[in-house]
Amino acid sequence: MLITEKPHSLISNFEAVRELLGLTGPESLRAVREAALAKFAEAGIPTTRDEEFKYLPLNRLRETEYVPSYGATLSEDDLRGMPLKTLDGPCLTIVNGEFAPELSNVSGLPNGVRVRALSEALEQHEGLVMRHLGKIATHEGKLGTTNDERFTHLNTAYMAEGVYVFVAKGVMVEPTIHLRLITQADHGTIAVHPRVVIELEEGAAAKIVESYHGLGGESFTNVVHEIALGANANLEYVKSQTEGGSTIHIANQYVDQKDGSVFTSNQVAFGAAISRTDLNVFVDGEHTETSLNGAYLGQGEQIIDNHTRIDHAKPNCHSFEVYKGILDDRSVGVFNGKIFVYEDAQKTDAKQTNQALLLSANATINTKPQLEIFADDVKCTHGATVGQIRDEALFYLRSRGIPEMDARGLLVYAFAAEVLEKISIDVVREALEAELYRRLNRD
Repeated sequence: MLITEKPHSLISNFEAVRELLGLTGPESLRAVREAALAKFAEAGIPTTRDEEFKYLPLNRLRETEYVPSYGATLSEDDLRGMPLKTLDGPCLTIVNGEFAPELSNVSGLPNGVRVRALSEALEQHEGLVMRHLGKIATHEGKLGTTNDERFTHLNTAYMAEGVYVFVAKGVMVEPTIHLRLITQADHGTIAVHPRVVIELEEGAAAKIVESYHGLGGESFTNVVHEIALGANANLEYVKSQTEGGSTIHIANQYVDQKDGSVFTSNQVAFGAAISRTDLNVFVDGEHTETSLNGAYLGQGEQIIDNHTRIDHAKPNCHSFEVYKGILDDRSVGVFNGKIFVYEDAQKTDAKQTNQALLLSANATINTKPQLEIFADDVKCTHGATVGQIRDEALFYLRSRGIPEMDARGLLVYAFAAEVLEKISIDVVREALEAELYRRLNRD
């Protein structure tokens, strides 16, 4: 039995949990899982004394008794409240950590494209999956990292299901691939640990939308992404998080970019009581482009934490980062953006912007841009601003006959919409804009 301060449902007898969750996959994963669980047990659940979690109290993880999850019986009608209920094109759905074939349709994909539940992919394409599973997240073959990876270890230990997306060399996927991860905690407080593995080979291109939504109850979502982009690959990735008000959502995302690849990330967080996303991009090729965009809304006592890290390891690369947050009531926002420019990464152009709009005197933002530059021929800038609605802008709208509450709503909406407009998929952008407007007009 592995124990931290006291016996805890997140750190249990591995054999019992293995049998209960039906953990499957190659036997090689067994040793990986056991080693990962030992690492998590050694580190324990973080506290605010840990620098990387300074503003993120996770006492609920320590105090809550979690039960293993199992798939709920849902229909498409049950998903009507999702901002991204459905998109035209392939869709794969995970419910409470289990593959839901009745809510999935991945037919009609071109040759060379695979969208599978992770367990099925391991059975059918073990060699392809294992090229990256557990390797990108552990920085295999890369320099060391300063990130806190304990939740990555927890996911590796308990991952029972997830998603695998593969696009072969030179294939351009026209329809948007939609990955839906749903939780409905109707049998206790559940914990789910999905793993998402995405590989685009050389010259491949795709657009992937990943939506998280809660249908009630208290849950803990602990997801890990491993994304590999081959030379000249192009991925536009959208993550929408609208989980329930009693959910803790923690995501660790790892991206590896090769020469000439383009990665565009759009992160949208409106839900969960506590959410944390660690997005780590390792630029391992020349002439790459990396765009990290984020929009988040905090209401009530929500805590929304975004940590980003870009490692520029090769020369002649560009990265652009824009995160915008709206914080109301007693909500708390956190942004920590790290950019590392290695000694060999000459001609790097990196720009980072973080802005927060406070709608309440009781709302809080903690922002910390970090640039560590070891090359001398670079262009690197960062900026962080915190403010309230400008009186001049409000006066301008009111002078045109717009009521004060409507004027305030328009200004707040426009602030975040500037980031949402970076999403090129029209139906996704419009749905998320509508969800933002709905939440801003909750009264």
